[in-house]
Amino acid sequence: MRMRPAVAVVLLLVSTAMIGQSTQAGVLKASDLHAAVPASFFFHGQAAPTQLRNSVGIRNADGKILIAGLVDTAGYASGVVEKFQGFLITETKVEIEGTTLGPGAYGMGFTKDGKFVVMDVGGNEVLSVAAKSDSKLAHPVPLKVNQADGDYQLYAGNHWVEIHLP
Repeated sequence: MRMRPAVAVVLLLVSTAMIGQSTQAGVLKASDLHAAVPASFFFHGQAAPTQLRNSVGIRNADGKILIAGLVDTAGYASGVVEKFQGFLITETKVEIEGTTLGPGAYGMGFTKDGKFVVMDVGGNEVLSVAAKSDSKLAHPVPLKVNQADGDYQLYAGNHWVEIHLP
C-alpha cells in the first residue's frame, strides 16, 4: 500500500512536533511525569510508595531530566522521617544552592532546622544546604517547582531551594 505524499508530509510534521515537545527544556508536564516517576522508591532498606500527584520534574537542554517526589513514609523510623520525605532522581549533575550533586537516585527532605538534605539510598547524607523560606506564599502545596531566570525553585510547602541544571 502506497501512502499519498500529502499524508506522508502531515505524518512527518506531526511526529517531528511530538518529538520536539517531549524533549523541550523546562518544567515537565503531567504526562511526562507519569512516564518517569517510579511507583515506589527504595530507601534505607524499604520500598516506599511514591505520590505521583506530589511529583515534579525538570528537563535540561540536553534532554536529561531531574524528578523529585514525595513518598509515603509510614513504616520508617521517626529519625529517618525527620530528613526523608521524598526522592530525587537526576540523569545529570545538578547544582542545589550552589553545591554540585552527581547523577543518581537519592532520598531528600526539608528539615525542621531549615536545611534541605539529600541522602544516598542507604540513608547517608551526601548534601546539606540551607533552605529558604517564603512566608508570603499564599497557597503552599506539598511539592512544586517554579522556573525563575533560567534556574528552578523546588518548593515543599513554603520552604525552597534553588536548582540549576547545566
